[in-house]
Amino acid sequence: MTAPSSDARPVCVRRLETSCAEQQEQGSEGWQLHYAQMSAGQFHGRLVQAELGPVQVYEERMNTRIEQYYQAPSDALVFSFDMNEGSFYLLDGNTRNLWVTPEHYREIAVVIQLAALGPPSPDCPWEDLLLTPLKSGHGSLFSRWLSKWLGGIEQPDGEQAASLSRQLVDDCLYVLECSEAQRSSHQARHMAGHRRVVQRVFELVNAYPTEHFSALQLASAAGTSFQHLRQAFAECVGMPPSAWLRHHRLNLARQALLRLRPGQGTVAEVAMSYSFWHLGRFAESYRQLFLESPRETLASR
Repeated sequence: MTAPSSDARPVCVRRLETSCAEQQEQGSEGWQLHYAQMSAGQFHGRLVQAELGPVQVYEERMNTRIEQYYQAPSDALVFSFDMNEGSFYLLDGNTRNLWVTPEHYREIAVVIQLAALGPPSPDCPWEDLLLTPLKSGHGSLFSRWLSKWLGGIEQPDGEQAASLSRQLVDDCLYVLECSEAQRSSHQARHMAGHRRVVQRVFELVNAYPTEHFSALQLASAAGTSFQHLRQAFAECVGMPPSAWLRHHRLNLARQALLRLRPGQGTVAEVAMSYSFWHLGRFAESYRQLFLESPRETLASR
């Protein structure tokens, strides 16, 4: 990669260190995001963003597993490099997805406004590649270079943002041109069907956050069989639907505890409002996930 040249226009850089999933969720601008912690531990996250006019580059790191629901910015094409598995993914403004990251997840992404890609096309030339894992040796080199560049950039740094943004667009398109899809068209359609099932379940649970649903009820609401629901969650989320739902409700309870003002409510009231009827088990599960008791969360709000 060529070194960016200098100009009077600075690169706008933002760095964020976070201590909970909610802070990490609020760090990215232009995205519709929902984060929830899905594995035990004290959460630590980091986000570095660089704004280059029509191009945004960011690197995200998170130490625990995170339920991540996202919808990409409406006017952009996103190149998302998964540094754990060495693949990259294309997302556009119609892309919505729910998945659970691995522990110590690291992602580098380039968000390109569609206007920077040239005249609009009557169709979507990348539609068949959306959310499909793509492999490219150039992609691995490019993402490592981006990480190194983001790690050393200062604000302001005097880089020529317009020149660098054009370079990044060209580099991303070249990486795409040299890539190979890791799934057949049949496998891609199969995975897309599983993502739709998980999406319907997520929308139902978000619409009725205080309701307690069994896995059979979730399957019925998603219009699928119990076995298909299990397979969809195993492939897209990496855990059974009932385990995902329990972790999801624990995160909702934690957010409710953090919002409580003195005298407004108790741990027991919050727990029962999210269908945790056995308070001892609720406190134990809560401590296992967040490494603190519900009362400690309430005291730290």
